[in-house]
Amino acid sequence: MSRAVFIISRTDAIGDVVLTLPVAGVLRSLYPSSRILFLGRSYTKDIIAACENIDGFLNWDEWRELPAREAARAMAATGADCIIHVFPDKAIARVAWMAKIAERIGTTNRIYHWRYCNKLVRLSRRNSALHEAQLNLRLLEPLGARREYSLEEIGVNYGLTRLAPLPPEVEALLDPRRFNLILHPKSRGSAREWGLGNYVRLIGLLPRERFKIFVSGTATEGELVAPLLAKHPEVTDLTGRLTLGQLMTFISKADGLVAASTGPLHLAAALGIHALGIYPPIRPMHPGRWAPVGRKTRVFVKAEYCEDCRRSGDCSCIREVPPDAIEAYLLTLK
Repeated sequence: MSRAVFIISRTDAIGDVVLTLPVAGVLRSLYPSSRILFLGRSYTKDIIAACENIDGFLNWDEWRELPAREAARAMAATGADCIIHVFPDKAIARVAWMAKIAERIGTTNRIYHWRYCNKLVRLSRRNSALHEAQLNLRLLEPLGARREYSLEEIGVNYGLTRLAPLPPEVEALLDPRRFNLILHPKSRGSAREWGLGNYVRLIGLLPRERFKIFVSGTATEGELVAPLLAKHPEVTDLTGRLTLGQLMTFISKADGLVAASTGPLHLAAALGIHALGIYPPIRPMHPGRWAPVGRKTRVFVKAEYCEDCRRSGDCSCIREVPPDAIEAYLLTLK
């Protein structure tokens, strides 16, 4: 299969896609002459375009609107020899089966994979002690990959080298004399949040002569963080100003980022800046499963295990992570 065509299928959120990029890196090392395609959603296209180990993007948002037979013809036209269902999706599994892709890899814990896949990997994410990125790589075992990869190996295997240029007026916002720190307070509902009050307190603790602070997020999130910006007018508001590709480049040029378990946190880790993640101690949301993976990462989590807010969606245990602990760590960084 040295010249095989592979499809990596991951059609969920930004952070999940970032933690799947090492699958492409390992595939490239195993099959250097192969062609690697990524089946994803429109809003993650910029991430895929920035990865040097991926040769093309396939848009599931477009294919899902087609009748199944037409989607199967489109998938077959890629010439794919193998599809790896990193994120299980019954419709995609059926389309790949209809496209008659020779090798279709999925996990045993999805009943429909027993019908639509012909290479099954025994894998249960819910109860595993492994990190999400390590679990993703387990799906490469049928292709000759090792069973275990360390987080250190994974952390240098993202391949995010094809970054979009920044508009000059945006790049000029960065201060070469100070530590450029991005705060990303919201999560679009994908993670438990630290709370705006904690971010306000953190900003108040950090000396202005050492830190230039930015707040990132979507335009809608910008409305939600308006109280934070009102209390700290010295903070630069990036909400709604950047495309995802531009945000990635801005993150790469900054020095650090603080967030809960969100896509920008995982991008910061993948791009090699200081990624400070704030987590609840609740399985499966805890850092053992979802911590940022990279050379400059740090997680903050309440020491005591907590189950009280598992079903409420309002996580008091993550809000109890003290801002001064993050301030103390930031002050140690150059």
